[in-house]
Amino acid sequence: MSPTKAPDDTAGETLQFDPIDWQQLQLLAQLTPAQRTLAMIRAAEFVRAGLRGAFRRRFPELSDEEINMKVLAHPTPLRGYKQAEVEVANNSGGSL
Repeated sequence: MSPTKAPDDTAGETLQFDPIDWQQLQLLAQLTPAQRTLAMIRAAEFVRAGLRGAFRRRFPELSDEEINMKVLAHPTPLRGYKQAEVEVANNSGGSL
C-alpha cells in the first residue's frame, strides 16, 4: 500500500506507513486460527507489560492495582468524561 494524501486539515502532508514485513505475514499465514489468536494475545500482553513498566517508573507511589487501572484506561477512552477530569480524579483520590 502506498502513502496517500492526508485529509485537507493536515495542510498537504502525506501519510507514512511502515514497510510490509512479508516474512512475518507468511509465518502468520501458516498458523491455525487458534495459533494466530494466541499470537495476538501474547502481543497484547507484551504491550500491556511495557505500559505497566512505564507507568511504574512514572508513578512509583501507585499500588499495583492503580497501575493496572492506568494500563487498562490508557487505550480505552471513558465515555462521558474528558481526560482532564479523569486525571484530576486520579490525582485527588476521588471517584467519578
